[in-house]
Amino acid sequence: MKNTVNIFSLSLFFLFVFGVSSCNFDSGSIKKAHSTVIDNKLINESQTNQKSNSVLITKEINQIYQIPLPPNYIRKEVSSTSFAYYLRHISLKKPNLPVKLYNGQLKNEQRVHYRILDISVGKRDLQQCADAVMRLRAEYLFKTNQKDKIAFNYTSGDAAIYQKWAKGYRPSIKGSKVNWSLRAKANASYSSFLKYMENVFMYAGSASLSKELKPKKIQDIEIGDVFIQGGFPGHAVLVVDVAMNRQTNKKIFLVAQSYMPAQDIHILKNFNTGSNNDKLNPWYEVPPNNTDKILTPQWTFEQSDLKSFN
Repeated sequence: MKNTVNIFSLSLFFLFVFGVSSCNFDSGSIKKAHSTVIDNKLINESQTNQKSNSVLITKEINQIYQIPLPPNYIRKEVSSTSFAYYLRHISLKKPNLPVKLYNGQLKNEQRVHYRILDISVGKRDLQQCADAVMRLRAEYLFKTNQKDKIAFNYTSGDAAIYQKWAKGYRPSIKGSKVNWSLRAKANASYSSFLKYMENVFMYAGSASLSKELKPKKIQDIEIGDVFIQGGFPGHAVLVVDVAMNRQTNKKIFLVAQSYMPAQDIHILKNFNTGSNNDKLNPWYEVPPNNTDKILTPQWTFEQSDLKSFN
């Protein structure tokens, strides 16, 4: 479960209704979890013992758009004001750094990440899988002055609207519903925005986010789309880049995740077997068959799990 310390002195009932975990096992349970079968949503650990990324990681790769492409693939141009552009230009931490948890400890499983996004994780066990997706979406809207579009739903379905928060309104409980009342000074600063996001992380997750997103065909995959399974537990990974084959128009993509406990957002390696895997890793191919699954190192998705923001 997520940290259930109530920032705003909401009732225990509020915690029961909204304080849900968005991911699966904590990092201390990963080794045990990896011994389970794929039907339990985790790939067997033996797959992650295979040869790691064959693409040389250099210091010149400072942003996502600089991650090398396999032969014959190109990136399509995107609008400089788009979510796709923002994601491609997210800064990366230095190569070969370990993934750290919110408390500074190392994640137990250090073999699954290709690079780490230079995005804060916070000091509390809150920014987990779906939370990381919401964080990056909200960061884009905040930094492109689209603050009026920052809004997510709590697990109850009640809206958490950033503009209300910035004006000093805070959530409180009446019965089974969330009500907002003016209980703080207006504050539109970035630090206040991060506190808003912590509130969202506490009371929203994969179950609520999945309901907000629109289903999408995997053949139409774009940067900013989300593979998500909403549930208790559930999981979500964000598509942070897409490229296309010059001859065949076949698409490949990169995915990033946080996990449980809250940890650095990181781009995942691709450990799937196949003759082209060494050339693809960390890129993922759009599966050739409609029944093929999307196998990431710590979760298995269906193609129908792909969704997009409105």
